[in-house]
Parts: sequence; structure tokens; C-alpha cells
Amino acid sequence: MNPPRCIATLAASVILSTSGMLDARVAGAQTAIRSANAGQQQQEVPTLTPAAPGNDAKDLPLESARESLQKGMLQDAELRVREYLAHASTSADAHFLLGYILFKQNKAKASLAEYTAGAKFHDPGPSDLKIVALNYVLLNDYTDADRWLTRSVEADPKDSESWYYLGRTKYNENRFQESIHAFEQCLQLDTKNTKAQANLGLALEALGHTDEALAAYQKAIALQEQGAPKNAEPFIDLGNLLLQQNQIDEAIQNFHKARETSPQEPRVHESLGKAYLRQNKFTEAKAELEQAVSLAPDSAAAHYMLGQVFRKTGAMDRAKLEFDRAVELNKSKSSGMSTMGP
Repeated sequence: MNPPRCIATLAASVILSTSGMLDARVAGAQTAIRSANAGQQQQEVPTLTPAAPGNDAKDLPLESARESLQKGMLQDAELRVREYLAHASTSADAHFLLGYILFKQNKAKASLAEYTAGAKFHDPGPSDLKIVALNYVLLNDYTDADRWLTRSVEADPKDSESWYYLGRTKYNENRFQESIHAFEQCLQLDTKNTKAQANLGLALEALGHTDEALAAYQKAIALQEQGAPKNAEPFIDLGNLLLQQNQIDEAIQNFHKARETSPQEPRVHESLGKAYLRQNKFTEAKAELEQAVSLAPDSAAAHYMLGQVFRKTGAMDRAKLEFDRAVELNKSKSSGMSTMGP
């Protein structure tokens, strides 16, 4: 597994096992996460379950590093592992642990180098392969992310989180039918995973299965009403689908529910701004889009729509500034210079 070509989508250790998610700006790591969906999601990062303490005193530095990692003291954890490796450079566990710590700091290339070093001495486990894949997601290398996530689920087919990330990766590769399969596998293992349910809807929508996508979004919302963890995703996705069908009032109702759930989510304000712009409600559109660019200044779409608002209200100078900014951001994105936003 060689360090990647450039940073990509999502994802998230032999001594480490993962549970739960961190979600955004891994993703998006940092948007993405669902970066394929116009960088809509922030990236999600798995949480860490440390390995059981070893009996050998020589492993105590690694246990201490894991404790620091659990407390969020990443630099301290990194220092302790590096000190350990200075005297035990052939320890696969130490290299994998350092790789995970570097991943948590969004240092994808450095993390991959540690996993590569550790693999010389011990085969990586399924959760290690997941972190390797998520590093490639961060480097926008979906092909390699797909490869390592596929190996991860082959080694541990009961890891719902790996299936979820594989589904998102497949979606970003425009392999929508395979994406649907991965999300369905995730949902078989984690029936209340509202994000997987919402992403299933996106994949169905991408294939033109509008009615099935609508049902998937509604099911994700119903799961939240039944006590599943709250998130804005299904409301945004359903609202966008309704907006495409020109059901603007119904779309706005869903965007308002999304805003109640995640008031700091820039996509909520961007979608609301777009809906108000369709209704020629320029004051409301301006307020929402200004909030969107404040929360996500690298959103070319939000800047472009804000420019439209200014143009329609006669503020041509401000409109030009927003249009120019949108063009600049699109150029940066196409040249691979932009960072991920879910």
C-alpha cells in the first residue's frame, strides 16, 4: 500500500478496533462525507477502542500512548509512540498505532507511511485496512479507498461502519448499484443507521429511482422519530428531491426541520437560500446564503447563488464579487487544490 496520489473521500488499526463515527470535516474528514454529493457531508472518523493492556512491561509506553489518544491528547500520544519506535522499529503494533494517530490529525500521507512500515512485520487487520482506506478518502483517491474497504469487509463482513464507508466510496465513484448493495449490507447490521438509510436514498435517486429514493428518505426520518440519533441528512436530501420536483413549499418545510436539527450545517442554509431564490424571496434568500458562505466559505454554489440574489436586486458590484469567487473556487476544485467540506 503506497502513499496516495492526491486526497479523496472518506473513511476511517491491528491493535485498534473502531466503533461509532465522528462525522465532518474527515469529511469531511472534513465533507466529507458524502463528498460525492457535492461535498455535502463532513467527514466522519471512527472512534477508537484501545487494545487490552499487554502483560509485557515493554508495552507500557504503547498503553500510555493509547490513554493519551483516548483523552484527545494527540501530540502527546504521537510523541510516546515515536519514542517507543526509536527502540522498537520492528513493532507492527506501534507503527499501526502511530498511523491511526496521524490519521486523526488528518496527516494522510504520513499515516499511510506508518501502515506501510507496519505491514512489513505483521499483516494489517480489518480495522487497520479501514483506516488505510479512509486515508485515501482524505486524499480523494476513491479507487484505492474502494480497494482497501473491500478488503476490510471481506475480512470482517459484520463491520457495519466499513460497509457504510464502502457505500459512500462507491457513490463517489458513480458506482451506484454497488453503493446500494453496500448500504443495504450496513442496514442489515445496523437497522437504525439513519445516515446509511439517507445515503441509500441518494444512490437510488442517482439511478433515477425517484419513488424508492423518496421512501428511503422518509424511512430515515421515521427512524429518527422512533429514537434513532438525530441528524439533518434525510431532511436535506428529501428537501432537495422535492425542490427538483418543484414542490418548493414542501422542500422548505424539510429544510426548516434540518435547520432545527443542525443549525450550523451550511448545506441547510444553502438549500434554503436556493428555495427562497426560486420563490423570488430575495431578502430571505440573501440571509440564508450569507449564512451558508459564512459557515462554508469554499462553497462555489453558495457564492454563485448569492451573486444571483445581488444581481436580481440590482447590487451589480456585489454580484460580480460573488460570481468571481465562485469561478475561482471551481477552478481550484478542478485543479485538485480544494479541500473537502461531508
